[in-house]
Amino acid sequence: MASKNPRVGFVSLGCPKALVDSERILTQLRAEGYEIAPTYESADLVVVNTCGFIDDAVHESLDAIGEALAMNGRVIVTGCLGAKPGEITERHPAVLKVTGPQAYEEVVAAVHEHLPPKHDPFMDLVPPQGVRLTPRHYAYLKISEGCNHRCRFCIIPSMRGDLASRPIDQILNEAIRLRNAGVRELLVISQDTSAYGADLKSRAESWGSREIRSRFIDLARELGEIGPWVRLHYVYPYPHVDEVIPLMAEGKVLPYLDVPFQHGSPRILKLMRRPAHAVNTLARIRRWRSELPHMTIRSTFIVGFPGETEDDFKVMLDWLEEAELDRVGCFRYSPVEGAAANALPDPVPDEIKEERWHRFMQAQQKISARRLAARVGRRMRVLVDAIADGAAVARSEADAPEIDGVVRVKGKGVAKLPVGEFADVVITGASEYDLEARPA
Repeated sequence: MASKNPRVGFVSLGCPKALVDSERILTQLRAEGYEIAPTYESADLVVVNTCGFIDDAVHESLDAIGEALAMNGRVIVTGCLGAKPGEITERHPAVLKVTGPQAYEEVVAAVHEHLPPKHDPFMDLVPPQGVRLTPRHYAYLKISEGCNHRCRFCIIPSMRGDLASRPIDQILNEAIRLRNAGVRELLVISQDTSAYGADLKSRAESWGSREIRSRFIDLARELGEIGPWVRLHYVYPYPHVDEVIPLMAEGKVLPYLDVPFQHGSPRILKLMRRPAHAVNTLARIRRWRSELPHMTIRSTFIVGFPGETEDDFKVMLDWLEEAELDRVGCFRYSPVEGAAANALPDPVPDEIKEERWHRFMQAQQKISARRLAARVGRRMRVLVDAIADGAAVARSEADAPEIDGVVRVKGKGVAKLPVGEFADVVITGASEYDLEARPA
C-alpha cells in the first residue's frame, strides 16, 4: 500500500493581500500532491505566513510561530515579518526556514527540502480557481504588489517593494475562473488600487479580439462586465478616481469605495507624507455623492500621530462630521521599527491617544447610526454568507466581509435563503453598525 501524501498545515495572518499570498502558495503545494492539514497534530510541517506592519501584528506573528513550534515542531516562516529574519530566529531559533513576503518559490522550495513531495498525477487534482481560504462565494483579487508612496508611518515599500502591477489580461482571466467556480463577489485589493498600471505605463494587452489598457478605470470597467459584485478597496482619492463613479451608477461596480484618508488635518497629512494630501477631499466626497447619493464610503484613520495637537484632532472630528463616512476604522498610532515617523518630535502620550480614540469612535458611531437608520424601509439585495439559529447573516452592497457590518435577516422564509447567493430583503431596523431585515 502506497504511503500517504505529505500534509502541510498553514497559518495565515495579516491583511487580505497576505491571504492571497497564502492561497497562491497552497495552490502550488496542492498541485504538487501535498495535502492541506486542518490541525497542527495532523500536519507533517507547518507554514506560518506572518504580518509585520505594526507592533501588535509582530507580537501576534511571533506568538503564532511559537504556538506552531510547540504544537508541531517543524515550522517554515514567510510573509512581511520574514523581511526581518533575525527578529524571528532570535526568539524562535528552531524554525526550519525564514523567507520574506511574496517569496512563493522560496517557500515551496523550503517545503520540498524539509518535506519532499509525493506526486500522483492521477489522484492530485486542483480546481481551476486554485486553493482559496475564503468561502466559496467571495474572493480577493490582488491586482498589484508594493507601493510607490513613502508615508512616514508605513514600512510596506521596504517589505514589498515599489508598485508592481499584474498584466490586465492575467487579472481578467483569474476573475473569470473565479466567477465560473461560483464566486459572487470580487474584492479588488492592492496597496494602492487607484495607481494600478502606472508602472506599466498603461500599456495595452490583448484580450480576446480587443486590446485593453492596464489602467484603473479600464480594469474596473472590464471586471464590471464579468458578472460578480466588484468591490474596490484601498483607493487613494486621485482625480482620475472620479471616472469610476459612472460605472457605479450603471451598476457595473458596487457603489462602494474604501479610501484610506488617515486624517482630516492638512498639517498632519503633510507630516505623514500622505499622497494627495493637498487635495480637497471633502469637495471630492460631495461631488461623488451628488452623482451617486447612495454610495458607501469607508475609511481608516490614525489618532495620536507624532505632533498631533488637540487642535489637529478637533479638525479631524469636524472633517468626519462633514464627510459623513459610512464605515470607519480607527487606529491608535504605534511606532513601527524602520518607519520614518519614529524620528518625528512631539510624540503623543498613550493616555491622550486612548482618550482621542474613544472620542473619535463615539463621534463616528453617531454618524454611522444616522446613515444606517436612513435605510430602514428600503428593499435591498444582499449576499447571504450563512444561516444559523433561524437567522441569515448577509451583506449588502455597503458591507465588505470581515471589516464592515452585516444584515441579519429574520422571519418567514429565512431557512430557504441560499447561502452564497443573492436574496432580496426589506430593512426593518438599524444599530450603529448592523442592519436587520426580513425576506422580501
